[in-house]
Amino acid sequence: MRLFLDTANLEEIREINRWGVLSGITTNPTLVSKENDDPEALWKEILAEVEGDVSLETTEPEADPMYKQGLHLAQMGPNAVVKVPMTPDGLEAGKRLVAEGIRINVTLVFSPAQAILAAEIGAYIVSPFLGRIDDVASDGMYALRQICEIYDIQGYDTNVLAASLRHPMHVVESAIAGADIATMPYDVFVKLVKHPLTDVGLQKFAQDWQALQRNLKGGA
Repeated sequence: MRLFLDTANLEEIREINRWGVLSGITTNPTLVSKENDDPEALWKEILAEVEGDVSLETTEPEADPMYKQGLHLAQMGPNAVVKVPMTPDGLEAGKRLVAEGIRINVTLVFSPAQAILAAEIGAYIVSPFLGRIDDVASDGMYALRQICEIYDIQGYDTNVLAASLRHPMHVVESAIAGADIATMPYDVFVKLVKHPLTDVGLQKFAQDWQALQRNLKGGA
């Protein structure tokens, strides 16, 4: 399962990219607006910073302008993926973009039925929002398992991207369910590397090593 960072913040991207485990970035209008910067300049910096896929989201609500915007976004870099919403207009624009050889990410997906539609237009990625499904008292992880099972049975090539992940167990459970990609905010990504036993172990190793150095100096 590939790990993506859900952010438009360059400092966060550079930090996680330094670890060597970052495979891509997802952005959306809300994340871009938080940076209070020129969107196109910001997208270009992100595309240059990360070798993997970078999802850039359309903002036009109607199919034709959405398609034209998607063409523009796709030209910003070879690793650009165009995000379109799970709406009739999004499906129409997405299908036209796919016909042009452009990789699309169908976003704001909340049901297996919607995921089927995304696969049927040839989407490169489908993004079910697990945390938001949980927010309305439904089971986001169950929806993800259903989508992964349907895609496996039907032989769809679309990558399943588990989105709206709120904590490390969401990431682990997404991997178990068979998601191809998991995208998460910076604070969740950082928590993946944390474990109290790792900290205790490192402290113990350091103490023992320092004790050895003291003994060797004393013996000399």
